[in-house]
Amino acid sequence: MALSGKHTFGSIGETRVTFVEKGVDENRRNFLKELLEHNGFEVITEEETRKSNEDPQLYTVAVTDMVFNPTIWVFERKLKTFDGHKVTQDYWNQKTQSTNPHYWNNGKK
Repeated sequence: MALSGKHTFGSIGETRVTFVEKGVDENRRNFLKELLEHNGFEVITEEETRKSNEDPQLYTVAVTDMVFNPTIWVFERKLKTFDGHKVTQDYWNQKTQSTNPHYWNNGKK
């Protein structure tokens, strides 16, 4: 799920949550869980129901902070990486480990 700006919330079990991403694989779930817990959030994950045993297991990742919006936190640079840098959109989307603060390339590599 890409950063959309839409704030979605609901419940997992008896707990009210803000959904961070739905339909993610185990690798993405682990990345988000570790990153969000590192930033002080209580993270709840839930296995999604599979239609058949051949389908991959997908997960829902949520936090108990009802005002958390991933898009706002990423673009306002409120989240920190494990080494103390600010999380960028590409870092959040696991496209790069670089935390270069520019959102544009200007043709330079």
